[in-house]
Amino acid sequence: MKRIGFLGLMAAVALTAACSDSNDSSTPQAQLRVVHASPDAPNVDVYLDGSKVLTNVPYLANSGYLAVAAGSHNVKVNATGTATTVIDVTATLMAGSYYTAMATDLVADITPLLLADTNTAPAAGKVRVRLVHAAPSAGVVDIYVTAPGADLATATPTLTNIPFQAVSGYLEVPAGDYRVRITAAGTKTVAIDSGTLTLAAGQVRTGVAVDNVGGGAPFGAIVLGDN
Repeated sequence: MKRIGFLGLMAAVALTAACSDSNDSSTPQAQLRVVHASPDAPNVDVYLDGSKVLTNVPYLANSGYLAVAAGSHNVKVNATGTATTVIDVTATLMAGSYYTAMATDLVADITPLLLADTNTAPAAGKVRVRLVHAAPSAGVVDIYVTAPGADLATATPTLTNIPFQAVSGYLEVPAGDYRVRITAAGTKTVAIDSGTLTLAAGQVRTGVAVDNVGGGAPFGAIVLGDN
């Protein structure tokens, strides 16, 4: 698992909002999905090149893929309804690429991540799954991907010693029913239990572990459809 890179989530959201001005075949495009995963961050207003383009964006807001203009833009993010700027960045998106951008960590240490997505279909009869540790209060974890009824006490972790903000590669597995359990590293103490997940052949999915609203337990997860 590795951290892939950076891009301001709010820059991504702003570019998404601005895409209506440049969504034609003659303009170079990137495909972008965004997730707000900073659990205690306030709702925010977003300015693109000095103009407000979004207001009151909340925690866990996310989008499907949207075409955005490739290129460089200045983005400022303010706490909603204030002049207090919490992010001031210049960001660039490359034409022809697919991304998931998310803001992670508690607001005092908010960190934007950019994930490079691979949305091509898996092999026949397979699914492709990627996991993101975006729960800042959970610490280092082990991840178990098992059959729904598997006994955790005798199970071997699929991924071990995963730090906060780590992102796995895509795991290609047979279609079927699965259960994902996330534990404190080196223990069988479950922090997140997905229950039964039914994955159909051809699907590509990204699972994101998250804190509760405001930070801390109970932890949860969201599943994003990559294709």
